[in-house]
Amino acid sequence: MSGGVDSSVTALLLKRQGLDVHGLFMVNWEEDEEAYCTAAADYQDARKVCEELDIPLHKVNFANEYRERVFRHFLDEYEAGRTPNPDILCNREIKFGVFKDYARRLGAEHVATGHYARVRRHGYEWQLLRAIDQGKDQTYFLAAVDQPGLSDTLFPLGGMTKTEVRASALEAGFDVHRKKDSTGICFIGERDFAAFLGQFLPAQPGAIMSVDGDTLGEHRGLMFYTLGQRQGLGIGGIRGANDAAWYVVDKDMSANVLRVAQGHDHPLLFSQGAVVADVSWVAGHAPAPEFECSVKVRYRQADQACQVVVGEDGQLQVSFVSAQRAVTPGQYAVFYNGEICLGGGVIESRQRADRVMASKRTA
Repeated sequence: MSGGVDSSVTALLLKRQGLDVHGLFMVNWEEDEEAYCTAAADYQDARKVCEELDIPLHKVNFANEYRERVFRHFLDEYEAGRTPNPDILCNREIKFGVFKDYARRLGAEHVATGHYARVRRHGYEWQLLRAIDQGKDQTYFLAAVDQPGLSDTLFPLGGMTKTEVRASALEAGFDVHRKKDSTGICFIGERDFAAFLGQFLPAQPGAIMSVDGDTLGEHRGLMFYTLGQRQGLGIGGIRGANDAAWYVVDKDMSANVLRVAQGHDHPLLFSQGAVVADVSWVAGHAPAPEFECSVKVRYRQADQACQVVVGEDGQLQVSFVSAQRAVTPGQYAVFYNGEICLGGGVIESRQRADRVMASKRTA
């Protein structure tokens, strides 16, 4: 029970089925006043819903586990110049890890979450399926959940639209029916990201350079930038340049240089393939040593056709049918076969489209 509309309606639906339902509110961040105030307000919302449903509400603190299992990796990735996605790791380690262990100690037979996803039994395996509401589908963030994680998990909202969920909350008289969806870092929330990250990692300013080698300005620290970024560069109005916007096309960690180029579709932003590591397959194994499927290299993206080759070390060589823009190391590539989420892994490196074309011309 997060105090939001999704988990509230999840509890409502389970209660209406006649199940013995308990709510569990997790506190996973407690370092500052801003997080404390947000968590306190969310807890009161969760408590009120549980009172209206006449179900017990447990409150548990997993801040230490979150810091060690999720946040430490988050900082390490940024320090290495990559752009991590903590939500996927948070689901695997916290919501489907320590949370489920705690629920079992309470005597729970199943756990339920407000994720927009579906699960079904197929032979001896459990499959993770996209939600009916494609605009809210969250299987991307669940791609690292394994078979034990899915076997006793319920996703009551998987067959509903967000509009239907809010209508159900309104009909039940929940004040949270109009509460906005949470955004920002998992369990840390919305805040000034640069200021927050600067509390934990020292900023190392350096040069912003064009791909032609011209120095255009100074960056605040490479950790604050990601591939394809346009906002916040502060290099408008360069003498001799056209009016096209500047975008981040590379980060040179060894020289502490941020490389930029003009144009949303600059060739340096496109990749023809990627190496994907730390792979988790929902079924526990890859579909085949080589296979075709679709992939998302970021959450808000339409499926992209690709070919996958599984290496002996488990790493994947992914080749895109169409070159993809701003494929970002540290982010997750998640693979699908139709409505089935196959799994995913961390983008280790990208194969730039311009280099692929150059090698073909040389050959």
